[in-house]
Amino acid sequence: MVDGTSSIKALFFDLYGTLVDNGGRGEAIRRTCVEVAAAIPGLDADQLAQANAEVWREYWPHLEEQWSLGTLDGAGVSLEAWTRALRACGCEDEALARLARDTWRRHQPIALSLYADARDLFTRLARTRLRLALITNAASDSAREAVAALGIEERVSTVVVSGELGVAKPDAAIFAAAAQSVGVDPGDAWHVGDSLRTDVAGAKAAGLGAVWLNRDGLARTAADPKPDHEIRSLTELAWLLPALQH
Repeated sequence: MVDGTSSIKALFFDLYGTLVDNGGRGEAIRRTCVEVAAAIPGLDADQLAQANAEVWREYWPHLEEQWSLGTLDGAGVSLEAWTRALRACGCEDEALARLARDTWRRHQPIALSLYADARDLFTRLARTRLRLALITNAASDSAREAVAALGIEERVSTVVVSGELGVAKPDAAIFAAAAQSVGVDPGDAWHVGDSLRTDVAGAKAAGLGAVWLNRDGLARTAADPKPDHEIRSLTELAWLLPALQH
């Protein structure tokens, strides 16, 4: 399967951490807190930013699965997070929580950007006949807004969102749905992602080749899923696939 690189007909990609860098999130939050604090007498922007960070540390682990499976949407999660952050700062006004949520959504585009190697890869992929799919664990609104803002949707054949299917990686069903959507057998596709638990394990369970994008050079333990290939940059895909070497 994975050694016959000339037979690969499709490439599937994870979104966050693989194609998309969320390194601008801190700046987007800072700008949001500055604007919101300016509208609320006595509220300090740094205090709000700290409260927001604490809320996400406590709140997100309880909601990530519901968000990924589509029982909660991104807008609702964001509103609840800002409501809790403002409450921690002594503000119980629901209208101000909605203001914070809407301000964050306005600044959110600066939170995400395509990695440089992802931009180069898409240029190379445009010259091939490989069928491309994006597979992401996210609520529908969160995923669709991100891919639209970054111009990704127009570069791939299909975008498969866990929140729209009701199944999330590492469930093999989401990979099977992507393969069916682009019209290939799972054995003729590779999935590229940064998570051993969701991307590598899920792809292998579905019969796809699994490529682990290990940007940070992390050590894999014996208990971790074993990828078929490990790369440190998306640029290295060209070393593995002849179709990308032109």
